Amino acid sequence: MNRIQNVTTRRRPSLPASPHLPPEWKLRRRGGLVVLESLPLARIPWLVHGFSTRLGGESLLDGRRMLNLGYVEWDDRARVAENRQKFARALGAGSMQWTGLRQFHSSMVRIPRREASASAPCRGDAMATRAHGLLLAVQTADCVPILLADVRRHVVAAIHAGWRGTAARIAQKTVGDLRMRFGTRPGDVIAAIGPCIRSCCYEVGPDVAHEFGSQFAPAAEWFDGPFTPLSTGDEPTPFLWLQFDPPGHDRPKRVNLDLAAANRWQLETAGVPAARIFSSGLCTSCHADWLFSYRREGQRTGRLVGAIGIL
Repeated sequence: MNRIQNVTTRRRPSLPASPHLPPEWKLRRRGGLVVLESLPLARIPWLVHGFSTRLGGESLLDGRRMLNLGYVEWDDRARVAENRQKFARALGAGSMQWTGLRQFHSSMVRIPRREASASAPCRGDAMATRAHGLLLAVQTADCVPILLADVRRHVVAAIHAGWRGTAARIAQKTVGDLRMRFGTRPGDVIAAIGPCIRSCCYEVGPDVAHEFGSQFAPAAEWFDGPFTPLSTGDEPTPFLWLQFDPPGHDRPKRVNLDLAAANRWQLETAGVPAARIFSSGLCTSCHADWLFSYRREGQRTGRLVGAIGIL
């Protein structure tokens, strides 16, 4: 009797409290990792996809194991390589070629080749392919990861959109490239917008507000704060929030940017139906127990990955 009572059952490590997700999204536990999936993409039989979380993995930071997928200074390259293999296996893409980019906040869209070396990625911030066996992977730690699938022509794309790439219309241009290079009809595209820093946590300065306000007619809808034009015309529009508060205050009013909303607008403007664009709603800064955030953690943070590929 005592022997039976003393036997302990080995259990999986407990997870943080699950964040609230829209009904089109699900967290799945696979191979010791937790992967975020867009259910509309998961129902497509010829592709694999997923957005990583920080849970699991072989990287060590402050005595804790985590799934860092970027070659950052604090991490060991061998551990990152092992993490990438584990993540690919968790997606069911263990035999596929990991295909990344040297991201630099541009609007450059690349069409990778199967024979290209995975150890020497080219510069760019979006990729598209109809080739089988390539796992397109974009890294983020607050920026917006977007995965696209043309369900008719079997084409996929992965996009990394920071504020500079968003201002340069990278999501819009990627859909345009799919049309030009592969004959994609935007109405056949399903888009998944993964975890990114949301307007609740993404305070921006005058340069960012000026950039968006001078280019995008609906920019005021993407900012949380007194985003009111002082003048109109052809010149870049200044905003009231750039003025200081009454005497006694020593800083401009806060304005926060919703990058996910700006990229959703670009996808819709490019012709992707609103009903086929799915956003996770997760903020990387708010959910530090699940996700990495450069804005919250600084240099000692990891990198998440949004990945998609054709089987």
